Amino acid sequence: MEISLAFIVLVLCSSATQVTAGFRMELTHVDAKGSYTMAERVQRAMASTRQRMASIAAADVSAPVHWNTTQYIAEYLIGTPSQRAEALIDTGSDLIWTQCSTCLQGSCVKQGLPFYNASMSNTFHPVPCSDTLCLANQQHTCAKDGSCSFGAFYGAGDATGSIGTEVFTFENGSATLTFGCVDKLFITPGSLDGASGLIGLGRGPLSLVSQTGATKFSYCHTPYLRSNTTPGASSHLFVGDSASLSGGSPVMSMTFVEGPKDYPFYYVPLVGITVGQTRLPIPPTVFALKPSGDGGVLIDSGSPTTALVDGAYGPLTEELKRQLNGSLVPPPAGSGIGLCVAVAQEKAVPSMVLHFSGGADMVLPPENYWAPLDGSTSCMVMENSSGMSIIGNFQLQNVHLLYDLAKDELSFQTADCSSL
Repeated sequence: MEISLAFIVLVLCSSATQVTAGFRMELTHVDAKGSYTMAERVQRAMASTRQRMASIAAADVSAPVHWNTTQYIAEYLIGTPSQRAEALIDTGSDLIWTQCSTCLQGSCVKQGLPFYNASMSNTFHPVPCSDTLCLANQQHTCAKDGSCSFGAFYGAGDATGSIGTEVFTFENGSATLTFGCVDKLFITPGSLDGASGLIGLGRGPLSLVSQTGATKFSYCHTPYLRSNTTPGASSHLFVGDSASLSGGSPVMSMTFVEGPKDYPFYYVPLVGITVGQTRLPIPPTVFALKPSGDGGVLIDSGSPTTALVDGAYGPLTEELKRQLNGSLVPPPAGSGIGLCVAVAQEKAVPSMVLHFSGGADMVLPPENYWAPLDGSTSCMVMENSSGMSIIGNFQLQNVHLLYDLAKDELSFQTADCSSL
């Protein structure tokens, strides 16, 4: 969960009085608060995606890796009286957890706020080990007092602790949620980036979406790079009734691909790619999810950029080389980036279309997969992977995505995300 240019702080804001009635979260890029150069922001994003891919590739069906790169940080309150907390938000994750004051020195990681102290809250209650939501954890055991202990295992490390219920307060209302109170956390340094824990929006029964009874959520990202961003513009996440697509541009929809049992991920039916006017010679089987659980295409809020399997990335880069021809220049030394052009030649970069089954076509303008690294060089912000493909957030700028879990559909439309 290394920092990326797509890290976002969420501030909850809505006039709704019930969480299940729908709420809206305002998103702000964390990297935008730093002093990173354009090149550093892009390179951080691509490095984070590589780490995300490595972690997902290490997962199996019984212990899926939900987070190794993260995208969003939510500010909220927990307990009565309330205690401040911050959590990473991830569509590829299920369990909600936070580091607790029961962490022994050296057994948890540094965070920006004090650890949550359950003993100081009037509304914390331990969950018995026979409870359904205890049994839904990857690993669960009974403590001596009959309460539920859990273990969660990730590519970035392990989290263990106890399961309880507590009041989580957002700016628009509150909800009593089952969550993990972590007392031991051994993960890759920097994975939490100072946050207190994790809130998942995945498919499982422990996610925020499932526990609040929401059947849909949507999000829309404003452009990542400062030069493309309207001053004061914010991205947004909507959960529940407030999640919907508006009028204006056409709405495209597709049915999610059914994933392996117990995986929280959202698989999408990508079948082809067009660059400019050229449909790439990629067999649809390149993107297929295999019965073993290998392959497939994820749409993932935990990945800053898109990574394509070699069978798609190879034809893509070859066609771009053909179309850009003399415009290509060497990438900056040590950048780990593939194709680049001089900034003055950015207009030569063609649009890209991602084709999904059922006729849903997602048009990516050049600025959604190409970015300036400095004053002279602009490069492709996509990379190759092995095993599976991931559609990340950089490619989804100014695309409003609606996850309708009741219909098992993903819908999208181009939008001015700053106006939502």
